[in-house]
Amino acid sequence: MKRENIRNIAIIAHVDHGKTTLVDQLLKQNGIFRTNEVVADRVMDSGSIERERGITILAKNTAVMYKGVKVNIIDTPGHADFGGEVERILSMVDGVLLLVDAVEGCMPQTRYVLKKALHLNKKALVVVNKVDRGVDPDDIAEQVLSLFIELGATDEQIEFRTIYASAKQGWATDDLNKPSTTMAPLLDAVLEEIPAPEGETEKPLQLLICNVDYDEYVGKIGIGKVNRGKIEVGQSVIICHKDGTFNTEKIARLYHFEGLKRVECQQAQMGDIVAINGIDNINIGDTVCNIDCVEPLPFVDIDEPTLAIMFMVNNSPFAGQEGKFVTSRHLRARLFKEVETNVAMRVEETDTADCFKVYGRGELHLSILIENMRREGYEFQISRPKVILKTIDGVVCEPMEDLVIEVPENYVGVIMNKIGARKGELVNMTPDKQGGTRLEFKIPSRCLIGYRNEMLTDTKGFGVMNHVFDGYQAYKGDIAERSRGSLVCWETGVTTTYGLFNAQERCTLFVSPGLKVYAGMIVGENSREDDLTVNVCKTKHLTNNRASGSDDALKLITPRQLSLEQCMEFIADDELVEITPDSIRLRKRILDKEQRAKWEARNKKATQ
Repeated sequence: MKRENIRNIAIIAHVDHGKTTLVDQLLKQNGIFRTNEVVADRVMDSGSIERERGITILAKNTAVMYKGVKVNIIDTPGHADFGGEVERILSMVDGVLLLVDAVEGCMPQTRYVLKKALHLNKKALVVVNKVDRGVDPDDIAEQVLSLFIELGATDEQIEFRTIYASAKQGWATDDLNKPSTTMAPLLDAVLEEIPAPEGETEKPLQLLICNVDYDEYVGKIGIGKVNRGKIEVGQSVIICHKDGTFNTEKIARLYHFEGLKRVECQQAQMGDIVAINGIDNINIGDTVCNIDCVEPLPFVDIDEPTLAIMFMVNNSPFAGQEGKFVTSRHLRARLFKEVETNVAMRVEETDTADCFKVYGRGELHLSILIENMRREGYEFQISRPKVILKTIDGVVCEPMEDLVIEVPENYVGVIMNKIGARKGELVNMTPDKQGGTRLEFKIPSRCLIGYRNEMLTDTKGFGVMNHVFDGYQAYKGDIAERSRGSLVCWETGVTTTYGLFNAQERCTLFVSPGLKVYAGMIVGENSREDDLTVNVCKTKHLTNNRASGSDDALKLITPRQLSLEQCMEFIADDELVEITPDSIRLRKRILDKEQRAKWEARNKKATQ
């Protein structure tokens, strides 16, 4: 049986190709908002970090009515680090809108998400966005076709339809010679191209949970698609967990989606995307079944994490002064709570009670968790990210990345040299119409840690870099560590202009005057390879003698402010990042200078 009055689609694309803006226009043009309602741009990016950074982090559900058909739309993240969100969402939909930027073309994440969709046999509708920027969209359509063929699409999948759009201006058309002023041609194409959900309505219930939300009033909410049968409020059901256990529960509330709201309903049937409430232990990957027919559904395989970071209880001299949750019990509970909804993340306990190993897809994936915990009042420390090695057929393998860098032509040489030194292999090099060059590499994931900032410096800020996981290959060998050491604080105190002025000649400072610091804290980057211990709290001793010009005001260079991701990239193996709600500090693992020197000497002797 087919339900022709419903369509379930996910919008997938590379980061910043216009997914959320497109959803904004679909909602506005289909009467979701009142005429006089003030609506913010990127209304689907409701999280504070999402709005600050301009990226989508969590997949979100919405729905519009068009010509009597309910179109359930799922807005997905575009960044490769949040690929786990895209992978699990694809099991809820019957087709995808593949959004491609008319200027940038097919980027690494476009390839990644399309490969997942084709593997699950989802019908794709291609939308070439930003065609108002005066480019040749047919060239992009050719790129997409080549990508479909390269990824092994079936004959049916290759026969995709292409829509041209400008999400920012709010129009779409299937022929650029036929101007349009609305998104109606896109929705018409969705109704014609995306298959209606198909299944058995009269058979026992099957509902796969693909997302979990939390409401402070009603508790945990599971979101999924009804694959078979019907579900009603008050119905007793069996919850089949991923670990093979079962338990009986009752559906307390049932919701369906209308615009940005969850609206209560009494029942839903095959093909509907719904949210259920009343089951506290429901998790992503669980199947809700009829009591008389327990048949769990397989959950989509999520790609394994590629990076690991150690989360530790803060033990610095300033520990406990700024955070609300500072103990190992708090840290453990928060990390294991994250794993319930973040399916691409793993947490392991270690030999010590105050240290936990957290696995994620990439630096951004892990840094978003760290930033959220910061804002919630947690205080802790993290180590340098490490890639996860695997032994495959007796060979040690490491994760590899598809790397794309777009730079002006005169910076190509420096990029080639730096990537070559980091074990990168050039795959393709093509000029673009704006006078730049597009470089494509295969490179080990570990070799990209700390490279983004270096690339921006080398290209004077003109370089654009994107990368996506591309499987495992044999270990490529050791690479040189960072070429500059750290500037380490000598004593606990408050930084002074005089002390910083004497230090800035040989380093790049990270701190400004009047800041509390402690012995062993990193306050800058040394200009040489070794670490340098300096006294940035030093004050100028007063005398009765005065000389012309010697008491002029000291001028400091503006310190370099590091973001959380930059701190994670900067630190070495013997350093940590201290995270509190108010501060992000860099420090040495061993704070005492003499003990640190002894440890370095022993370590150097052991490696000889």
